[in-house]
Amino acid sequence: MKKLVFWGCVALMVACTTGQKEDLTASGLKRSHFQTEVNGKKINLFILKNKNGMEVCVTNFGGRIVSVLVPDKEGVMRDVVLGFDSIQDYLRFPSDFGATIGRYANRINQGRFVLDGIEYQLLQNNYGHCLHGGPRGFQYRIFNGIQKNDKELELTYLSKDGEEGFPGNLNCKVTMKLTDNNAINIRYEAETDKPTIVNMTNHSYFNLDGNPSKNNSDYLLTVNADYYTPVDSTFMTIGELAMVDGTPMDFRTPATIGSRINQNFEQLKKGNGIDHNWVLNTKGDITRSCATLESPATGIILDVYTNEPGIQVYCGNFLNGTLTGKKGIVYNFRAAVCLETDKYPDTPNKPEWPSAVLRPGEKYNTECIYKFSVRK
Repeated sequence: MKKLVFWGCVALMVACTTGQKEDLTASGLKRSHFQTEVNGKKINLFILKNKNGMEVCVTNFGGRIVSVLVPDKEGVMRDVVLGFDSIQDYLRFPSDFGATIGRYANRINQGRFVLDGIEYQLLQNNYGHCLHGGPRGFQYRIFNGIQKNDKELELTYLSKDGEEGFPGNLNCKVTMKLTDNNAINIRYEAETDKPTIVNMTNHSYFNLDGNPSKNNSDYLLTVNADYYTPVDSTFMTIGELAMVDGTPMDFRTPATIGSRINQNFEQLKKGNGIDHNWVLNTKGDITRSCATLESPATGIILDVYTNEPGIQVYCGNFLNGTLTGKKGIVYNFRAAVCLETDKYPDTPNKPEWPSAVLRPGEKYNTECIYKFSVRK
């Protein structure tokens, strides 16, 4: 009898140990810290893996990429995005870390636009503007998540008519697929029952050192663009396309962020650094890289591809050391770089710019690819 009790205890210990091991992702996240309910809806952590050992962890809370584990030039696996260790932290500290942004990424002037003669007033949350879909944009909504296989995740969400002031019931689908060439392919689809505007993107904060205690000043940045859209003191586009030639905004050839971002240039002062939209030369050709970020320290390279006309480059200028992220690391000033592929800011009020209008019977379909490699 004593032997049965002994072996029963051993079996229980083994089961507990095995369970704990399975609960931990390769990047060090505990799945149990994401498996909960918020407002009666289930939250989970989905894990994508490829044959190279790359791992991408995603939560359906805000359609967020929580971690991206990739090899550096020495083969060491590094988590290259900012985020939190638990859903509770995401709830406690509102942020855009890794989020799916919608309905409209970037800013809409004073939260107002006119469509088919009807004026819409959106909720305002940034200098009187509507930023990233408003105070409760998609980054704070709960998606339905279905993991198709080891490499593919489908997230769906119904944004109801009037949500944050946007017209139309919008059925959205975000498909994240991890490929065997170390790329994260993100496809956005949407349909509406009323004329509306749509502009979705991903807001991952990339730290290619895998060490957010270091800033991004040594990173090499390349942006394939001859023009960018200048902003005013409220970070709103002034509606012009300005040439990058002869300015610190010229990243057509690789340049370190630190060599440009602190220069005495009006737009850098107004943006508190780099927080601008570039007009891409790729013109919707997703086979051509539109931007590249590289860490000389780790050799990790991130190439971005999209069929969108623009990319917002944001260098973490508002990170200020008040947030403690994964593994207890404090996120200080300019600890990362965001590369958000999308329409230009305030496009609904700029009829001469590529349209963000979606009508019944049409399908919104856009794509972004984040491809990782190394320079040895």
